[in-house]
Amino acid sequence: MSEHILKVTRDNEGERLDMYLFNFSQKNKLGFSRTHIQNLILKKEIRVKDIDSLKPNYKIKKGDEIIANIIDKKSGLPLAEDIRLDIVYDDKDLALINKPCGIVVHPAPGNYQHTLVNALLHHFKKLSDINPQRPGIVHRLDKDTSGLLVIAKNNNAHLALAKQFAEHSIKRVYTALVKGRVEFNENIIEMPIGRNPLKRKSMSVGFGKDSKYAKTRYRVIRRKRDCTLVDLEPFTGRTHQLRVHLDYLGYPILGDTKYGKNNKFKRLALHARSIGFVHPSTKKFIEFNVDIPQEFTDFIDQQAD
Repeated sequence: MSEHILKVTRDNEGERLDMYLFNFSQKNKLGFSRTHIQNLILKKEIRVKDIDSLKPNYKIKKGDEIIANIIDKKSGLPLAEDIRLDIVYDDKDLALINKPCGIVVHPAPGNYQHTLVNALLHHFKKLSDINPQRPGIVHRLDKDTSGLLVIAKNNNAHLALAKQFAEHSIKRVYTALVKGRVEFNENIIEMPIGRNPLKRKSMSVGFGKDSKYAKTRYRVIRRKRDCTLVDLEPFTGRTHQLRVHLDYLGYPILGDTKYGKNNKFKRLALHARSIGFVHPSTKKFIEFNVDIPQEFTDFIDQQAD
C-alpha cells in the first residue's frame, strides 16, 4: 500500500477530484483507470483533509491536501473489488470458481483492476499468499476461456495443489466448438509446442530447441457439417496448448482470432467444464463439473447436419 499526499496548487484549482487523480496516475504510470479511482474515492481510500463526505466530482481547491491510499505497479499488491463470483464450492482450504469469459485471472501490465484476483480479495477473508501479487491463484485460464478454476485459501493447500499440477495428476476436461467436421471420434495429439518463430507472442507446434512435449486427447460429442463439439483432455499444461493443437489439426476453436483467425462465434468457444484432484486435507479424490455454456449448445443446434 502506498500513501500519496498531494497538495493542490493554483494550476489545478477547480478540477474534478477524480480527473486530478487520474492525471496523476497517468503521469506516474500507476496504471489506474478513472472508474477505479472513482471507486477508491467512494470506498474512502482517498480523502481530502477536513472534508467528511467526498465524491468523485468534488472540485478541488488550492491548498487542499489529498491523501490517497492506493497501490501502484511497483508494490504489485492488488485491491479488493466487489465483482460477482459464481462460487461452485467453498471450504476452509479451497474454493472452485466458474470463471466467466472475458475476465483476466490476475493483475498484470495493462490489467491492474477488474481481475478475478480483485474479486477473490473481496469475497474471501483469507487466500494463499505464496505469491502476494496473485493471492489464491494455483493455475490459470486464458481471459477468454470460461469455466472451473481452483483457488487455494492457505499456503498448505496451495503447495499440495501446485504439486498435483506439476505432476499432471489433475484431471481436467474442456469443451470446445471447433471449425470443421472432425473425422475421428477420438484421438490423441502428441506434438511439441514452443514460441512461434515469426510471431513471438504466439505459440505453435514445432521442433525448435525451446519446444516442449505436449499431449491432448479429444473426443467428439456432436458433429455438424461445418463444426464439431468436442471434449478435450490436456495431459500437459503448455501455454495455449488446446488452441494450438486444434489449429494444427485444421480444426481451430471457433472465435479464436489469435490462432484460428475466424470470427464465426462471438467468443472463444472454450470452456473448462470439469476438474478433479486429491483434496489437500482429506486426501480424497474430488471432482467438480459445470454445464456447457448455453451459447455453445444453441449454436450447434442451429447448424446444418
